[in-house]
Amino acid sequence: MSASGIDLACINTIRTLSMDAVQKANSGHPGAPMGLAPAAFVLFTQVMKHNPKDPLWPDRDRFVLSNGHASMLLYSVLHLCGYDLGLDDLKNFRQWGSKTPGHPEYGHTPGVETTTGPLGQGFANAVGMAMAERFLASRYNRPGHPVVDHNTYAMVGDGCLMEGITSEAASLAGHLGLSRLIVLYDDNKISIEGSTEITFTEDVAARFEAYKWQVLKVGDGTDTQAIRKAIESAQEEKDKPSLICIRTNIAHGSPGKQGSADAHGAPLGEDEVKKTKAALGCKDDECFFIPSEVSREFEKVAKKGQEAQKQWEARLAGYKAAHPEIAADYDRLLDGLLPADWDSLVPDFADEKGSIATRAASGKVLNALAQKIPFLMGGSADLAPSNNTLIKGEGDFAPLQYGNRNIRFGVREHAMGAIISGMALHKGIIPYAGTFLVFADYMRPAIRVASLMQAKVIYVFTHDSIAVGEDGPTHQPVEHLASLRIIPGLKVLRPADATETAEAWKLAIKSAGPVAMLFSRQNLPVIDRTKAAPARNVEKGGYVLADCQGTPQVILMGSGAEVHLALAAQKILAEKGIKARVVSMPSWELFDAQNKAYRDSVLLPGVKARVSVEAGSTMGWEKYIGENGVAIGINRFGASAPGSVVLEKMGFTPAKVVEAAKATLDKSA
Repeated sequence: MSASGIDLACINTIRTLSMDAVQKANSGHPGAPMGLAPAAFVLFTQVMKHNPKDPLWPDRDRFVLSNGHASMLLYSVLHLCGYDLGLDDLKNFRQWGSKTPGHPEYGHTPGVETTTGPLGQGFANAVGMAMAERFLASRYNRPGHPVVDHNTYAMVGDGCLMEGITSEAASLAGHLGLSRLIVLYDDNKISIEGSTEITFTEDVAARFEAYKWQVLKVGDGTDTQAIRKAIESAQEEKDKPSLICIRTNIAHGSPGKQGSADAHGAPLGEDEVKKTKAALGCKDDECFFIPSEVSREFEKVAKKGQEAQKQWEARLAGYKAAHPEIAADYDRLLDGLLPADWDSLVPDFADEKGSIATRAASGKVLNALAQKIPFLMGGSADLAPSNNTLIKGEGDFAPLQYGNRNIRFGVREHAMGAIISGMALHKGIIPYAGTFLVFADYMRPAIRVASLMQAKVIYVFTHDSIAVGEDGPTHQPVEHLASLRIIPGLKVLRPADATETAEAWKLAIKSAGPVAMLFSRQNLPVIDRTKAAPARNVEKGGYVLADCQGTPQVILMGSGAEVHLALAAQKILAEKGIKARVVSMPSWELFDAQNKAYRDSVLLPGVKARVSVEAGSTMGWEKYIGENGVAIGINRFGASAPGSVVLEKMGFTPAKVVEAAKATLDKSA
């Protein structure tokens, strides 16, 4: 049954606000908001637990608009519900400095839980949020005290479901039985190019049933009773996530555009807006009009949300009284506070005998941190033994075992990246994810959006160079380090040894935003810190690791394993009477953030002879080595052979560093 009376007036107001904002901006996507307005109305006014006056209430239901181009749907509903989003904000849709950007942006607009736009990523974010809820509920709830008790809702379109990331994330969600995840599918059968008949004729319901989801169908997207009944059925399901397929009409109510791809990504046009308002029975001579009875109806949402939060706060008080110790941990978690002694077990590797791969050192540090940080959790894309990402003594995050901290993501890199972003945005968890560096390409879109949001996530990338060896060029990263460095807001750390690895992990844990750490497959000597600078200098991004007497004639710099080549070359140069300084540069981003005086103290502007050595693309090193410097790197693909052989054949030897040092000295003379 289609909505009527005040419900219909509310739904049509969502539609008209969306139409008006897109028309005023002369840009945007009106079609999806018009078709999805009934579902959004039911969700935000009748179903979801949320408080517009406190958008960060910990036990709120989460909502993700995965088809982020429908942003005006969300902005209209948030405004009407009483979030801090004024009518002027709607009028400034897509304008410079507005709180209503073209696609939803986390941290920019109250009530927006995640940045969406690249289709499918929001779906995977929602999976991560649902996983976070299950983990925290399992860890912290006690009988009679359900302080973590909420659902995650998402809206998706046909485009979201076409994307591979959605298949990856849906498969994992079904495997995990995430029953608190409820996805509403805008089944309007339209994409930008036209009818989905030209590209997307699969049986979506059957696919999701095969993924072990409950699938429900609503044949009429205007039937609010049917939508609510389907959502309630999804809430009652205890073993599976739910997909609700809602048959909608894009640009519902528009006489000339309903059901047309023309309404997807362009304004309806002023005449069509007026005709549509008239067809909907709305006031057609005023833009951004909100009937007073609609305002009064939406005011109930805030009141209901405030009451729900008060009830939760009362439960929380009872929880604290009954379980003070675990409640104190829960409080710290909500505040994002680390335990006072969180890094007390981290080894410095001073007593490490022989050599150790930084990936192996990373595993030891991770496990030391996990003993003190109970909300540090994560896993790998089916590479945990190689990435060293397993937390020892912990089981796997799985149905009926949601309190365990090892996540088996499977071979799903893209979804893994977006899922840990969702976990971080949920709050209460520091998530990490591991794979080989070469496969960072498979999750790059998720890394980019995490950086845009400044989500607190940690990426563990191992097998960080051509030293991977026998697996050959398909598995040997060359351009990947450079490509990560150019992502704004991402900290990239490539430690030179086990001790720098420990410091890198500490920095990642303390960081407010995303951090990518790159670790070696091959064993590396642990640098003798009695003869070198303290590893804590890693926090400055670049530092003088080993110096000479007096002013150096040449500066050798690098990151990761190749720092050891620089150290070896320094000794050879000293034997030849050439004074060299070795600079370890684990993080360009951190080094560039230091003041000029510090940077100059490390790189000495007066010393023009400089050599960089790094087993990857040389792109970017020119800003440190200058016009007279020599960059030793690799600007071609690798080859299949033992790692030591590949390195030698491609010029990564102390002798080559010495040769480069002499060359730059000649150029600088």
